[in-house]
Amino acid sequence: MDRIKLTKQILVAMVLGFTIGALIHGFDWSENAFIGEFLVGGIFSLGGQIFIKTLKLLVVPLVFVSLVCGASSLAGGNNMGRIGLKTVALYLMTTAIAITLALTVANIINPGLGINMAEGMTFQATEAPPFTQVVLDIFPSNPVAAMAEGNMLQIIVFALLLGVALTRAGDAGLALKASFDRWNEVIMQLVMMLMLAAPVGVFCLMVTLGAQLGFGAIVDLLAYFLCVLLVLALHFLITYPTLIKLLVRVSPVLFYQHMAPVMAFAFSTASSGATLPVTLETVKKRIGVRNEIASFVVPVGATINMDGTAIMQGVATVFIAQAFNVDIGLTGYLMVILTATMASIGTAAVPGVGLITLALVLTQVGLPVEGIALIIGVDRLLDMTRTVVNVVGDATVSSVVARSEGQFEDEIFAAESAR
Repeated sequence: MDRIKLTKQILVAMVLGFTIGALIHGFDWSENAFIGEFLVGGIFSLGGQIFIKTLKLLVVPLVFVSLVCGASSLAGGNNMGRIGLKTVALYLMTTAIAITLALTVANIINPGLGINMAEGMTFQATEAPPFTQVVLDIFPSNPVAAMAEGNMLQIIVFALLLGVALTRAGDAGLALKASFDRWNEVIMQLVMMLMLAAPVGVFCLMVTLGAQLGFGAIVDLLAYFLCVLLVLALHFLITYPTLIKLLVRVSPVLFYQHMAPVMAFAFSTASSGATLPVTLETVKKRIGVRNEIASFVVPVGATINMDGTAIMQGVATVFIAQAFNVDIGLTGYLMVILTATMASIGTAAVPGVGLITLALVLTQVGLPVEGIALIIGVDRLLDMTRTVVNVVGDATVSSVVARSEGQFEDEIFAAESAR
C-alpha cells in the first residue's frame, strides 16, 4: 500500500511540477526576478540538485555491498556447480538480450530527438576510450581508488571477487558475510528513505525542467515512455515465449496463464523481492518445477534477473544521449550492455534501485546523471510494468533449468492447464 501511495505521490508531483514549470515557460514568467531567479533558479533548482546528489551518493555503497552479498550467496550454496553456473549464465544471457533489444529499438525510434538539453544544461561530453582500454580498465589496481573515483566496473569486479572469497574463508568469511548482509539492510533503508523524499525531489526537478522546455516536451517524453513499453512487450512476447517453447517444451500461452496471479502481484508491488514468495509457490505448484531447482533458481533470479530494469536503462541511455546531443558510439553501447548486465548481479529487488544503477551506467559512458530528471517521473509507472517482466523471467529460467536437469514435472503443468 505504501508503495502504491508513493507511486501516486510521485506521479502527482511530476505532473504538477511540470505543469507549473511549463506555465512559467509559456508566459515568460521566468523573466520575473522573483519567479525566475529566486524560485526556479534558486529553491527548485537547489532542491532538484540535492535530490540528484543524494541519488549519486548511494551508487557506490549500494553496488558494492549488494554485489558482495549476491556473489557470496551464489558461490556458497551446494548448487553452485553445474546448476548454479547454468542459472547465472541464463539470467545474464536474457539480461544481455534485453538491453541489446532496448538499444536497437531505441535507436530506431529515436525517442530523444527534439529535446535539446545541450542548451538548457552545461555539460561537456567525455570522449569514449578505445575498447582495449575499456577492457583493461575493468580490472582494478586499487579498489579504494576505484570507489573514491566512482569507477563502477572496477568496483563490480572487486565486489564479485570478494564475494566468492568470503565463501572460501571458513568461519572468518561467514562472519564477514553476515556483516555485509547487515550493511545491505542498512543501505536498503537509505534507498527507501530517498524514495520517500522522491515526490519533493521530482517536483523540484520537474518545475525546473518544465520552465526550460515547456509543454512541447510532453510529446518527446511520451515517445520515451512508449518506447520502453514497446521493448518490454517485445521481450515479454518474443524472448521468453521462445525459451519456453524451445527449451521447456510447453505452451507459452498456458505458461503465462499459470503465472497470471504472480504478474498481478508484481504489478501492484513493483518489487521482485516482495513478489518472491508468490513466484516461488507458483513455479512449484502450478508450473511444475521441483523444489530442489525452484528454491535455488527463483531467489537467485530475484537478485540477478533484472531484464526489465536493463530495458529501461538501455532506452534511457539512448534517450538522454540524444537529448544532450551526445554520440556515445559503438564502444559506448558495448559499455552500456556490459555495465548494465554486470550491475544486474546483486541489484536489490525493490522499487527505485533501477534509477541508481542507471546513474552508474550513465557515468560509465560519460553522460550527465542530471539527465535522469527527464525520465524519473514516468519511471515509477514503468517500474510496475518491468517488475512483471522480471518475475516472468525468473519463472522462465527456472523452468528451463528444471527441464535440462530432468526436474520438470509435466503432470503438474498439465493438471493445472486442464482446470
